Amino acid sequence: MPPIPPPESALSGAPPTDHPRSLAGLSLRDLEYAQAVAALRHFGRAAERCGVSQPALSEQIRKLEAILGTPLFERTKRRVAPTPTGAALLAQIERVMQEARHLLTLSHGPHDGVSGEIALGAIETLGPYYLPFLLRLLRQERPDLSLRLTEGRTARLIDRLLDGSLDLLLLALPVPRPGLIAAPLFFERFLLATPPGHALATLPILSLDELPADDLLLLEDGHCLRDQALSLCDAKPVTRHATSLETLWQMIAAGEGYSLLPALAVAARPELQELVCCRKLNDDAAGREIGLVWRRSDPRTPSFRTLATLLAAQRPPATHHAAAIDRAAPPRRRRSGG
Repeated sequence: MPPIPPPESALSGAPPTDHPRSLAGLSLRDLEYAQAVAALRHFGRAAERCGVSQPALSEQIRKLEAILGTPLFERTKRRVAPTPTGAALLAQIERVMQEARHLLTLSHGPHDGVSGEIALGAIETLGPYYLPFLLRLLRQERPDLSLRLTEGRTARLIDRLLDGSLDLLLLALPVPRPGLIAAPLFFERFLLATPPGHALATLPILSLDELPADDLLLLEDGHCLRDQALSLCDAKPVTRHATSLETLWQMIAAGEGYSLLPALAVAARPELQELVCCRKLNDDAAGREIGLVWRRSDPRTPSFRTLATLLAAQRPPATHHAAAIDRAAPPRRRRSGG
């Protein structure tokens, strides 16, 4: 029976190493040295390319071989060539270095790091009416940005933002929780929505003071639009609720009462204009400010501010610049919710 040949590490003098091995001593710089030797097949020229002395490069190659537990190169006075095992390892080293360079490319990407996939949440009374506009805008202005979208109520969205499962939120301001940054994007007015023939539909001037509490339809508890409507109308709690904005539309069309609807939702449903009469209120401050919200601790804050500036400059047609609204006399109580 022929003797079993010793491992390459024994032939080369490189100390054998038990598996698994620690990555603590593995350096990308040493991998780069190995790449240079493999490409040039000469330690002196490899050292010159890497900007180090030949003894320093040779020492680091020996340390790398010790960590890997096998020689990478067969060395003679006349030639340097990868060993069979070294050739396979050098191919893997090439892949590792490519991924390392890709890591640097990603970290120094365009637009100060706001690229790739962003998890964005929006309140339910805004998302269906604003997100289509937002997606078209970003396809044109920021094709490098991909949004993963979700909708919900304010409290739940903020919980998901704080636990890191969402990156950005579109909320009605102000934000009711600490530790967050909010950048105003636009102001969205509320319109009075009534069935045709309703008493409020015939008034020449519509004032918040003239809106009766007993005929007011609201979204169920947990929606920020419900709180805002109650605040504006100074209304007592009512018992007739809708589970969604679309249900609220249908209840108004059926003659169940009136409500306040955000301008973007009204603009998105022109086919309901014959069933629901929507009129502007005489109070220009009757509405809500929409903002982009993120964690104060997020290192992407400068980039998020840049994105918010873009969204504020390219607001939807049915909205107004937040700064254009006179806030000196806000309508009664202003509250925020879900």
